[in-house]
Amino acid sequence: MVSSRVSPLVLFSPAKLNLFLAVTGRRTDGFHDLVSLVAPLAWGDTLRVSPAEDFALECDDPAVPADESNLILKAAHAFREATAWRGGARFQLEKKIPMMAGLGGGSSNAAAALRGLNALAGEPLDKGALMASAARLGSDCAFFLAGGPAVIRGRGERVSPLDGVAAARLREKRVLVFKPGFGIGTPWAYARLVALASAGALAGQPDAVYLPEKNAEAQLSNWLGNQSAPVETLLLNNLERPAFTKYLALPALFAQLRDEFGLAARMSGSGSACFAFIRDDFGPERSAAVVATIQRAWGPDALTVETWLT
Repeated sequence: MVSSRVSPLVLFSPAKLNLFLAVTGRRTDGFHDLVSLVAPLAWGDTLRVSPAEDFALECDDPAVPADESNLILKAAHAFREATAWRGGARFQLEKKIPMMAGLGGGSSNAAAALRGLNALAGEPLDKGALMASAARLGSDCAFFLAGGPAVIRGRGERVSPLDGVAAARLREKRVLVFKPGFGIGTPWAYARLVALASAGALAGQPDAVYLPEKNAEAQLSNWLGNQSAPVETLLLNNLERPAFTKYLALPALFAQLRDEFGLAARMSGSGSACFAFIRDDFGPERSAAVVATIQRAWGPDALTVETWLT
């Protein structure tokens, strides 16, 4: 019998932003390759992990599925397979990261679950083995075990943490995250990208949608090598194009934030969440004016969170 008196592990499960996201092409297995610089946020979910007879999940958001389709429980079964550990755990998730936002909430939750189970089981997996298990769960899962900004490649399973100097350029940068009341499904975004690429190929413009890998690596390398380059010069996301063709409210607000406040907004991942770095000369009143503009454009249901990169 598992004692109910054991204090749960309390784990922070951060959201992430894709500061640079270049989808470089479609693979023969139907998935896509990418080159992306990703940074975690100081804002996210909380996952409590307690010993139990078997695996069970509770969430304070009824919209989040608590069945075997949830990546937390998938992570738990993957951990059991990797270690032959026969214990169980009760997961309690306090949800802040919205779904279908491009902020990596589910992947972050899965990574937190792996960390929690590894602690409960006495650390049978080293970091490399944990990341290998995470990579099999989803494109962003391994990133959330890196512990800071990183470049991810392939489907997201190849994670290269930034060195100390490059990471320091990003950490503690103030950023405003904002999301409209609707979400964008990742499968839809990539399917739309494929359709646009096919249309471009028929029109004799095969590279109009994807950014070739060598070009993406060159752009990223240029920013990393120029320590005086502001973070705004790094920003790129070629998944914005499929989103913008359907959701016109996104580019319309981006233009407004640029014209009225001088802010360079970008979408994170496949969306629909977006972000803009808060300028150093913005005080509370100016930041509040930006939030008010977003809520006028997207309505009171729009999510706005001021946070920073970690």
